[in-house]
Amino acid sequence: MLYGITAATAALLLTAALAALLRMLALRFGVVERRRVRPVPLLGGVAVVGGTAFVAGVGDWTDVAPLGPEAGRLLVVGIGVALVGLVADLRAVPPVVRMAAVGVGAALTVPYDELGLLGAVVGVVWIVFVTHAFGSLDHADGVLGTVGVITAFALSGCAAAEVMDGLATLLSVLAAALTGFLMHGWPPARIVPGRCGALFAGFVLASAAVLVHAGREGGAGVGAGFALTAVACADVVLVLVSRRRVGWPLLRSAPDHLVHRLRRLGLTRQGVMVVIGFAAFAGALVGLAIDLGWVGAGAAWWVVGGVGLVAVVGGLRPGSRPRRPYPIPSPGGSAPRPPYRPERPRPQTPDGLRIAGRS
Repeated sequence: MLYGITAATAALLLTAALAALLRMLALRFGVVERRRVRPVPLLGGVAVVGGTAFVAGVGDWTDVAPLGPEAGRLLVVGIGVALVGLVADLRAVPPVVRMAAVGVGAALTVPYDELGLLGAVVGVVWIVFVTHAFGSLDHADGVLGTVGVITAFALSGCAAAEVMDGLATLLSVLAAALTGFLMHGWPPARIVPGRCGALFAGFVLASAAVLVHAGREGGAGVGAGFALTAVACADVVLVLVSRRRVGWPLLRSAPDHLVHRLRRLGLTRQGVMVVIGFAAFAGALVGLAIDLGWVGAGAAWWVVGGVGLVAVVGGLRPGSRPRRPYPIPSPGGSAPRPPYRPERPRPQTPDGLRIAGRS
């Protein structure tokens, strides 16, 4: 108990300090992306990975809170996936390469003994999908951190209930590290996780969900796993439906992400974070209740209905994106130029001299 409190506090403070330091370095070397005509540093994911790995590694090395073989392997493979994301933040990496790296990492972490070959293949595909879903949450300030904190805390409770102490420790440290990152990432964000933090958080959470529910019945495991990651899964599905122009017309007519649909309803950015956090908490609570056996697997359909209602209501309200005064250049382009506005001629005297102080 004492180590858990100490580890969480250390991960929170260490990640917050690293995020502040990496923010200055990213601005110094130009590792930024442009959001709403302002450059935002991209190295927040390094702070999350560093805080999580250091605190969890110290606990395992001192044998105070050993991670065990499964959680230890998950942490090492997650760091490898995060390195691929860091390279993608610094250089252009095709999405296929990132998905392949996540797939290789998932193949190294799934429990083949409990799932079997066919179940392991399904688990690998699900890990790749959920990791990509968490990566898509980084389109807006604070969304990935908020959903990640809630999901990590819920999954740590599920792991503790299954007597998987090492995995519960790792997830608790990750939740604390994401909380420390939110001190800088709450909108308007001063630093964002980038692909490095998004891939690391998504991969660890998705793989942990597979490890926790590997030995459970199919219905309960699938229902709990979906409820725990409902917001991320719903967001990426809505993006795919909207951009590929297939599916129900009401969903196609709205903007892509859940955040856009909530903003369409007139909510502020902070209000959107509250709604997203409440939805993630509700889904995580249902998933934890299914895992503990308090409710049946059918309770996950309530989560499906709630997310679908938000998506449809956001798509029904007419509206358009706000007009920008001038176009936003690409991240590698020059600074934006204001539109040309000719100066109004001032009145002149008959002899051709301007009248000072008059317009």
